[in-house]
Amino acid sequence: MLTPDLPLAIYMEDTFGKPFGKMGYGILRFSRNPVVAIIDSTQAGQKAGDVMPKSPRPDCPIVATVAEAVARGAKALLLGSAPSGGLIPDNWYPALDQAVTAGLSLVNGLHQRLNDRYSNLKPGQWIWDIRQEPAGLGVGKGRARELAAQRVLIVGTDMANGKMTTGLLMLEEARRRGVKANFLATGQIGIAICGSGVPLDAIKLDYACGAIEKGVLELADADLIIVEGQGSLLHPGSTATLPLLRGSCPTAMILNHRADRLTLRDFAWLKIPPLSEVAALYEAVASCCGAFPAAKVTGIALNTAELTDAEAQAAIARFEDETGLPATDCVRYGAEKLVDSLRL
Repeated sequence: MLTPDLPLAIYMEDTFGKPFGKMGYGILRFSRNPVVAIIDSTQAGQKAGDVMPKSPRPDCPIVATVAEAVARGAKALLLGSAPSGGLIPDNWYPALDQAVTAGLSLVNGLHQRLNDRYSNLKPGQWIWDIRQEPAGLGVGKGRARELAAQRVLIVGTDMANGKMTTGLLMLEEARRRGVKANFLATGQIGIAICGSGVPLDAIKLDYACGAIEKGVLELADADLIIVEGQGSLLHPGSTATLPLLRGSCPTAMILNHRADRLTLRDFAWLKIPPLSEVAALYEAVASCCGAFPAAKVTGIALNTAELTDAEAQAAIARFEDETGLPATDCVRYGAEKLVDSLRL
């Protein structure tokens, strides 16, 4: 439905430049689609780079209304914010109603099905409810361990710290080297960018491992499969990591970390252990006392967005010294070190 040439408007009312806007930020950085406007009435009249100096596509205009986005050529409206709990706020619906009436298609990464609200669509108009459980899932059987392809899972010390970005930049670097590589998206942002994947947080727990396994097996003709990580073993509210580990049976892992964080973002009482210990934790859970093939953490992906360049370089040196592993910020310095660590 979402072809790469379709012009998008990203709906980010009162969230552009704030943490809950990561869906929109991912689309701005990685999507091949033209983005004609960001809709946020609180920032209207500015450009993306005025609000976020490091924003991808800094010249993208910010407008106040759906009508302005339509006038700029938008053909689809993408919900670019992810409020806590993944629910659509009631005050968004008037704008969505206007978009559908204007003939725009909708890309929805939140939990409610907009197909249930809008049934009388115009010819060629569609609604993509990304976060819905696919049919035909079963329980996991550990079949991914039999694949010849190397399987790399991006794991993390916290939620929302850059795992998808790391994975996609590693994919670009691997393909640049001529490696036959695929990416398994496991969240709404990655799926919207790639066009397919596993909406893990919409899948019943009984089928979560099986869904990841199925997704990995469908990419088995590659030499390298990069699996987008979700959540963290350290996070008290996260249940996503174990299905990812069991479903993909990884051969290697990359550990993602916000370099400026000593605690989890939403839990100041939860101190992040030394990364060498976190890496050992993931390796122990992956192998499960030898029941599954061993998977080593081969590199550290740092998110240094809040640091100066000098601070970022110092953090890289510090974490390399602590862990004995190559570390980098893929956005700032490229993914070469992390791809090198896989010894393809």
